[in-house]
Amino acid sequence: MKKIILFLGLFFSAAVFAQEYSNVTQLPDYAILRTKMKLDDAVYTKADVPAEFPGGMATFKRKFAESMDVIDVKSNKIDTRVYFIVEKTGYVRYVVATGSDEKHSHAAEIAVRRLFVKWKPATINGEPVRYLYTFPLSLKKYD
Repeated sequence: MKKIILFLGLFFSAAVFAQEYSNVTQLPDYAILRTKMKLDDAVYTKADVPAEFPGGMATFKRKFAESMDVIDVKSNKIDTRVYFIVEKTGYVRYVVATGSDEKHSHAAEIAVRRLFVKWKPATINGEPVRYLYTFPLSLKKYD
């Protein structure tokens, strides 16, 4: 009886931990992403080791800012989310930006595409996986 309880406990804990890695359907922009990205294959939002830009996040943010075009923003506040998949090979695909300002979203997509750099892929149990990266951008205009 103890062996059965132990087996069931291990089985259910493995199922719980397996679900922790993939929560793509719970993203706020999932309906938009589903139409613009290839999410049929396994895509993870959490991993043992997340995808990493060469030089780290500070380098990514700096290079992203350098590659983003200056645009005329009419609203006082812009919230944009940039989503992209870092493939098992380390290359970025399916860049999608969502937000309140269409020009800003488009400029953010282009800025990520200009950074044609091979990332270190995310891994789960030592194996590379497809990783959905989310990059939030906020802009507040002061007069």
